[in-house]
Amino acid sequence: MSKPGFSLAVAACVIACAAWAANDPFVGEWKLNPSKSRLADQMKVESVAGNKYAFDFGAGTETVATDGTDQPGYGGTTLAVGVEGPGAWKVVRKKDGHILLTAHWKLFRDGTALTDDFTSFSPDGTASNVKYVYERTTPTSGFAGTWESANGTVNFALAIKIQPYGSDGLSLISSASNKPRNLSFDGKDYPDLSSNASPGSTYSARRISEHSLELTDKLNGKIVDTRQYVLSSDRKTLTLTMHKTGTRAPSVLVFER
Repeated sequence: MSKPGFSLAVAACVIACAAWAANDPFVGEWKLNPSKSRLADQMKVESVAGNKYAFDFGAGTETVATDGTDQPGYGGTTLAVGVEGPGAWKVVRKKDGHILLTAHWKLFRDGTALTDDFTSFSPDGTASNVKYVYERTTPTSGFAGTWESANGTVNFALAIKIQPYGSDGLSLISSASNKPRNLSFDGKDYPDLSSNASPGSTYSARRISEHSLELTDKLNGKIVDTRQYVLSSDRKTLTLTMHKTGTRAPSVLVFER
């Protein structure tokens, strides 16, 4: 093939790839429908000694005293756990002095469950609230134990913008994050550079079908969760189902154009 012919062929390929990416059915702006969504979660609390407890929220164990002071946590954050009253704790996580989340825990009188009034803050300060009811799954007492919630009530606004990335990838831009997730559907692990990601966090992506994508989050090489994004047949609804490792029930977030 002559050089002019080769150049024309390459240009045609680039134009075709760009057109395909722009017409990808996932591309667009999506808003969360809280009434159709629910969040599942698991957390582990272990009594160490005295007023010290080991907390595992899914990113590794953090051991702090329940005295309400800021103590070293994962990813350069601090964690504070304070007693607010009988059967009541307050949890606060900060980074560089800024509050990332607050959580108010209250035990049921019989100790079989606890409520969690959980509020997280995005980089621009926007608050997102979820109200969980956790059930105890281990024969322990007090706040110590393994706790699972299957139907966290969603009380926040969330938007996702999906746009083309490269020749055949997608970029996910969430209103809750300061960094986009650029997806190359090659199955390779890429570092998670978002501000709330723990050191050693990576993600990979693969396209299952025209209307289905799967993302896998890892921490230090171990799978933390898998996320399936599925489009409805009319392309008006996007359902995100997240399976967190070790949790029986998945979280389900429903978005609409």
